[in-house]
Amino acid sequence: MMNTLKKHFVYQADYQHWANDVLFTAVDLLDEAARQGNHGMVFENIHKTLNHILVVTRSWMARLRGESQNTGREEFYVADWKELKNALRLEFREAQRWLEAQPESFFDGQVDYTNTQEQQSQIWVRDALTHIMTHAAHLRGQVTSIIVRLGAPPPEMDFIAYKREMEKSLENLRSGNKA
Repeated sequence: MMNTLKKHFVYQADYQHWANDVLFTAVDLLDEAARQGNHGMVFENIHKTLNHILVVTRSWMARLRGESQNTGREEFYVADWKELKNALRLEFREAQRWLEAQPESFFDGQVDYTNTQEQQSQIWVRDALTHIMTHAAHLRGQVTSIIVRLGAPPPEMDFIAYKREMEKSLENLRSGNKA
């Protein structure tokens, strides 16, 4: 079976969803004060750092869909922890479904966007998608270092762990179907 850019990014969106959930399980062991406390992170705290994943993912997915970028980043802020987790879950599931619906040719295209300096720019779709995925992984790594320092267990959320879990799930489905 040929691996395509489309399949790659659909799997990456699924991985992001899975990795977020693994991280949420560990972060849930902390109280609100720990999630909201200033830990010297780029975005100050755990909550704001995870919210930034949502902001960047929403912004880039809107660009890829050709939607208007009139919404300011502050309008993407989700103050409630449960709502933030659900928004991130939904964002990556919606991204996955949307990517699945795109033709293969979409992944070889380019997208126009306005950068943070208000200049018109262009980027390859595959590079924008790579940015979304690596940005989320990078920030989850920052959150992990803080939560471990605060006493939460280190979440195992690397891609190989995801692949192992998916293979195990598929094997369980196959063996269940034989019974």
